[in-house]
Amino acid sequence: MALTILQVALGLSLMASLLLPPLFYFLVITKRTSSHKTKLPPSPPKLPLIGNLHQLGSLPHRSLASLSKKHGPLMLLQLGEILTLIVSSPDMAREIMKTHDISFANRPSSKVTKILFYNNMGLGFSPYGEYWRKVRQLCIIHLLSAKRVQSYHLMREEEVAFMIEKIRQCSSPRTIDMSEVLFSFANDMTCRVVSGKLFRGGRRNELFHELLEENSYLLGAFNIEDYFPWLAWLGVFLGGLSSRARRNFKRWDDLLDEVIEDHENGKDDGEEDFVDVLLSLQKDSNLDFKLEKDHMKAISMGMFGAGTETTYTTLEWAMAELVRNSKTMEKLQDEVRGIVLEKRMVREEQLNAMTYLKAVVKETLRLHPPAPLLLPRESLKDCYIKDYFVPKKTRVFVNGWAINRDPEFWEEPNEFHPERFINNSVDFKGHDFQFIPFGAGRRICPGIQFAESTIELALANLVHRFEWELPYGLRREKLDMSENPGLMFLVLSLNIHTNTARGAHGDFRPRHGARPLDPDAPLKPGKLYFLVDLPRADLEPDHRCEGATGAGAGAGAARSY
Repeated sequence: MALTILQVALGLSLMASLLLPPLFYFLVITKRTSSHKTKLPPSPPKLPLIGNLHQLGSLPHRSLASLSKKHGPLMLLQLGEILTLIVSSPDMAREIMKTHDISFANRPSSKVTKILFYNNMGLGFSPYGEYWRKVRQLCIIHLLSAKRVQSYHLMREEEVAFMIEKIRQCSSPRTIDMSEVLFSFANDMTCRVVSGKLFRGGRRNELFHELLEENSYLLGAFNIEDYFPWLAWLGVFLGGLSSRARRNFKRWDDLLDEVIEDHENGKDDGEEDFVDVLLSLQKDSNLDFKLEKDHMKAISMGMFGAGTETTYTTLEWAMAELVRNSKTMEKLQDEVRGIVLEKRMVREEQLNAMTYLKAVVKETLRLHPPAPLLLPRESLKDCYIKDYFVPKKTRVFVNGWAINRDPEFWEEPNEFHPERFINNSVDFKGHDFQFIPFGAGRRICPGIQFAESTIELALANLVHRFEWELPYGLRREKLDMSENPGLMFLVLSLNIHTNTARGAHGDFRPRHGARPLDPDAPLKPGKLYFLVDLPRADLEPDHRCEGATGAGAGAGAARSY
């Protein structure tokens, strides 16, 4: 059938709309970069239009680490229309986050973050400027100061005790979904600190989990609008991430409205939380900017997400590494049990004496940082890094995963050896650029102390109160320790022994052997599973583990010391 003049015209118009914008952008970029005599950072070959997008792979931190070995620790990529600098060594990270920190302190604009965080009014994604400085100061002084974090120690101890009791009361022959246990702990702890609310159990907890998981997906997913802005019109017709983000934002907004209204209507449970502080600051005439309700919601949402995800993913990785490394587990248990009496909970004031515990947490964060690629930065102006020219508005990704495993700074960098941190002053507070799980410089995570306190207390109690072993027939070297795309989850099947007896010298050892894992048991990807092996008679009838899933061998209930 012959094409009509109208169809031909429409076709030519569509081709022009598709081809002219990237061609124009290419000419602009070429002129910008070629007008400088100084060389650009090295780059791998790129394809027309998409540039280097095809080289990111499903796990970008690993793909980029491999590319950097060939092209250098400062590498320039063309991701669609976006010039992107990849930083993969401690020295180059120092250049970006210390020497030229102000020049790279901005956050690039993202369609999804603008939707989710009230036009980027949250601390994490706010552009660098006066508003960001004021919000950061507010958070550091009033919400996340050392004094404020210490004031939550009773909440942390109570939530850890509840988690331990939950594990103790779980029954078998079903598996314990430890991912759910750890998420619930981190979620309840964060919710209690931020809003004073507990979403323990029931539909509310499921809703909160859904909202956080959806946020994680949306923030990590590829959004064509961010790399090809001229294709934004496609999202209008096809829906896509922006529409999905708006739906999740509406659910978040309703929940946060409810939380703030509860506080405005006189919530009084004796515990001052983040929202209480924000409402108090809203009425403070000495505050040098007006704190609106949307500001409070954006800040609170960021706290909910960062506080929950960092805690429970780090605990998952720590437990997985400890079970894979039995000598490390025994050494940690000996330290904790040498300080804390049998049947007692570990208290926060006892943590300072546990140097090996702190080394285990550091080593976990080194191998498995919460964000393998640190949140992106953007150059505020043209600048030079080690004689390389970096144009204004270049996006910057610091590959924390690669830096934490740099063989020039770490012996056996891919092995789990907490001993490397004993009598070693290297820390994750942003001064040692070979170890930056939380970033560094102006954009360093302000909640480090909150996360550190929660993770250490939870991990100390988990190893103190239970024996953890693999089921017979499953070799440690066969454990799947690979990450899934997005957040760093893992697929494991582990066995927990809690029926223990003291040896002649007071050491804890299991009295009964593990039963083999059922090979037909359905284990969900992205979950950390444990099996319980204790006599059923030890469990009261009403103390069944409500969240248990899957199937496995073993009978009875977990029991703490």
